Amino acid sequence: DWYTSELFSIPHDEATTIRFPVSRLVVDPERFLDDDREPMVARGMGVIYTRTADGRPLRIVPSPAERDALVSRFYHPHHQAITDTVRLALNEHGSCLIVDCHSFPSVALPCDLDQAPGRPDICIGTDPIHTPDWLPALAMERFAEAGLSVEVNRPYAGAIVPAEYHGRQATVSSIMIEVNRRLYIDEDTGEKHAGFAPVAHLVQRVTREMISLSRRR
Repeated sequence: DWYTSELFSIPHDEATTIRFPVSRLVVDPERFLDDDREPMVARGMGVIYTRTADGRPLRIVPSPAERDALVSRFYHPHHQAITDTVRLALNEHGSCLIVDCHSFPSVALPCDLDQAPGRPDICIGTDPIHTPDWLPALAMERFAEAGLSVEVNRPYAGAIVPAEYHGRQATVSSIMIEVNRRLYIDEDTGEKHAGFAPVAHLVQRVTREMISLSRRR
């Protein structure tokens, strides 16, 4: 997720940022721990990748002990931090908005489930229970006003909600915002281009508006 922490940089007094500390090539916090629930396991890209995005071998399949060690070091603390932060927000404000922040390549990776061409500039991900209609509607409107193409749950779907609250706490809302990397970097070199600053400004402005409105609902 190239430069995502910079794109969505919001001061701590406005929002709490939780950033996964290592590459997904080590552990992927977005995967289900239960391999039977995770479709990417079939492509060698479950919670611990054994293959690269183009199907080449990345590492040997970890032993159960190695898997447990990596999950305990990275996966569990990350999800616990999200859960603890949601709990704190509920205690202090009575509600919580989670903005799940990502970037994505302009051309589908070989491993991607969605291989359709014509990827949008912005992908909005939703949860059927925890994404109120006004959230994606607002995000789509603001990004479209800026001249960007927007789609919902394409090419990626969903929005993270801690298991402790999923389906149990209606005052927890969540939305995923994925930014197409072509908007702000040279995808061949990974270097920022002139689009970075305006895209970051737009993303932060939309995020702030969602935060502000969620506090009044």
